[in-house]
Amino acid sequence: MHEIQQICPVFHRAVELVGKRWTGAIIRVLMDGPRRFSELLEAVPGLHDRLLSERLRELEAEGIVRRHVYPETPVRIEYELTPKGRDLDKVVSEVERWAHRWAPARAGD
Repeated sequence: MHEIQQICPVFHRAVELVGKRWTGAIIRVLMDGPRRFSELLEAVPGLHDRLLSERLRELEAEGIVRRHVYPETPVRIEYELTPKGRDLDKVVSEVERWAHRWAPARAGD
């Protein structure tokens, strides 16, 4: 019998962070450029404002997303990926490629 290696804690933390429900979709939308809160809600069907706020705060705390406040009337706020967030581009692209091949949308999605 072969020895089972434990999963690397750094890998596990990264997968849990990026794989958290709605987070991957938010990151994918932001790959196309800065977006306002309402644009993110519109781009990710089924995502509610409270949960989007929570995910954006988490991503901001991790240094993946940056929040820009423009002092206009009314105030305009945009979210964009930081260099750390942009570095997920290959990961997101590969997951998207895999999904189109192996996990097609189900009826009603």
